[in-house]
Amino acid sequence: MPPESLTCKECKTTYPLDARYVCERCFGPLEVTYASATGVDAEELRRRIQAGPHSLWRYRDFLPVEAPPRGANLPAGWTPLLRADRLAERLGLRELWIKNDAANPTHSFKDRVVAVALARARELGFEVIACASTGNLANAVAAHAAAAGLESYVFIPADLEEPKILATGIYGTHLVAVNGNYDDVNRLCTEVAGERDWAFVNVNMRPYYAEGSKTIAYEIAEQLGWSVPDRIVAPIASGSLFTKVARGFEEWIELGLVKGAVPTMNGAQATGCSPVSAAFAAGQVVCRPVKPDTIAKSLAIGNPADGPYALELARRTGGGIDDVSDDEIRSGIKLLAETTGIFTETAGGVTTAVLAKLAARGDIDPNERVVAVITGEGLKTIDCARGTFETYAIEPSFDAFEAQVPGSVAV
Repeated sequence: MPPESLTCKECKTTYPLDARYVCERCFGPLEVTYASATGVDAEELRRRIQAGPHSLWRYRDFLPVEAPPRGANLPAGWTPLLRADRLAERLGLRELWIKNDAANPTHSFKDRVVAVALARARELGFEVIACASTGNLANAVAAHAAAAGLESYVFIPADLEEPKILATGIYGTHLVAVNGNYDDVNRLCTEVAGERDWAFVNVNMRPYYAEGSKTIAYEIAEQLGWSVPDRIVAPIASGSLFTKVARGFEEWIELGLVKGAVPTMNGAQATGCSPVSAAFAAGQVVCRPVKPDTIAKSLAIGNPADGPYALELARRTGGGIDDVSDDEIRSGIKLLAETTGIFTETAGGVTTAVLAKLAARGDIDPNERVVAVITGEGLKTIDCARGTFETYAIEPSFDAFEAQVPGSVAV
């Protein structure tokens, strides 16, 4: 299904497939629309997907590029979907799966969106790639630009976690630390995008960038044997990932590639930056901007662009949007690690903690098939693991070991 146009999500005005992101008529956001899929042979399409590469480019028929990129490219996507029986047992669930997007090249789902945005940017003739980022996107833009031989500029809040800064600068990007939060950085990047002929992946390339998140849904459906789970639990920052995952399932249901309905969609936010969760609880259709104050910096977007669409989606599918405190986030990181062997960053701690909250509250039917989307690697926010476990310091003797380490005495 080739891309056909950019369409305003509000007034439906259409535009050419160039570098733009906002409607000139009503200032609504733009998204990619595709040619009609009428008459598509679902079985043939399924065979073509299965014959594709083990990356997101196996889904090239559903992405807004003329052709997959050639040459040196990082293989984004096709990350593991792991059955989490021990975590399920702890939470009282029957079937729980973890979609571990920390297995991407720069260890977060942002490799997906950058791969698609960069491919489209090159088709449009851009030679400089840029972004506003809370960390993971910075890593991905710097790495993918380096692999493609393109110059890059990455704008971040100055107080970003040091591991994310180090894992960005190493790729040779122009790293710009801004004294302010993400929303300040994003405003600056919008200004720069108007003055420079650069491809800002999450500004003027945003409609293409957002499409990369759909591939999470495609992979989940394929990895579950061409079926749709009952429920998805995923983090919300801007709301783009949350809404595009649902759109991915919708597309495949419409095409007949899978059967069923869009999963119940549950969104997860940190209490210190929870404009979408607050709006959901208050029954509102728009989000009131907030000033972020949370350890979950990768979710710290106080004015989420896709917040209203996330609210509509959660309500339409019978789901919800919850938030959890910083202490609950740390507990979520530890819970996931000790039951699955997956060490996630704070965003994954948010998702896991909200999953636990839903289970404890009885919102999840024990017989549901649930998928939790883990979007980043724990080594990016390693300081959050401090104080969550105990180390036993002993002298190098067996007597000291028996005396000081619990459970070490032979029975």
